[in-house]
Amino acid sequence: MYEALSSLDSVHLNFSPGSLFILNITLAIIMVGVALGIKLKGFKDLLLHPKPFIVGVISQFILLPAFTFLLVITLKLPESVALGMILVASCPGGNISNFMSSLAKGNVELSVSLTMFSTLAAVLFTPFNFALWGGLFLKFAARHYGELAPITINFWEMFKAVVIILLIPLTIGLFISHKWPNAAKKAGPYVRIISIFIFLAMVVIMILNNWEFVVNYVQVVFLLVLLHNALALVTGYYWSKLNKLPHHDAKTISIETGIQNSGLALVLIFNPKLFNGLGGMAAIAAWWGVWHIISGLTMGFIWGYIHKSKRVKNVELQESTAQ
Repeated sequence: MYEALSSLDSVHLNFSPGSLFILNITLAIIMVGVALGIKLKGFKDLLLHPKPFIVGVISQFILLPAFTFLLVITLKLPESVALGMILVASCPGGNISNFMSSLAKGNVELSVSLTMFSTLAAVLFTPFNFALWGGLFLKFAARHYGELAPITINFWEMFKAVVIILLIPLTIGLFISHKWPNAAKKAGPYVRIISIFIFLAMVVIMILNNWEFVVNYVQVVFLLVLLHNALALVTGYYWSKLNKLPHHDAKTISIETGIQNSGLALVLIFNPKLFNGLGGMAAIAAWWGVWHIISGLTMGFIWGYIHKSKRVKNVELQESTAQ
């Protein structure tokens, strides 16, 4: 497996400047849609009940990147693949996590609050975490791998890119939400749904344009993303239980930790000033964009079914006791 992954370090995927422009616009629309749903009340609620929120932030921005670093050095993964996993772990949560938390009968208010905060905080946390853990990995790789692929981490270039990709669309969305709140409330859900479908279409087009690459590497990339995503979901859930949070909060934090904004990762990876479509990084982020939706929906359905079954049993128990 290592030999197959190593060859990804020198591969650059076929992704035209026009496609990159559309991907940037799509992500900008997604961020505007997220901002349209941001309410000041959500931040006030966090101040009143901060513990679940703090546990969720630690899970997403501290534990997941740290555990990802430990995973990639344990598996001794090649540079571009490992950095792709670290970059995905450094990104904020995806806004589709709110729907998945609802499906799982989790704490939707907590989910929305974590998504809002992580998206805003990602302007600093994403470049910081990637520079920290990615830099540590490159030092580890230099010591244990010998000759390295020519990969550099430019914190300030990434910071500028994240500001353009996240902060500007979020500011526009917040302005619209403040200026025309009724229109924002009505348009927000449609904007988010449409932009997510456009993003998925872009991932499918990218896969089709690089079909030979997909056929050669899909098995190893699939297994790595499966393992990485499972690590994220498990981390969120058991870290919450360790902090004695109720089950519905633990489900939500698990989903928030396991659903990452892989669209942001892809845009950064295809930025010619950063990684210029480096094969291992792009393969990880692209498959994350597909797999985390599958895993999140699966967990949502399972948890939702268990919740419904328990509720039915409780009702039956109450009825039999009353008789």
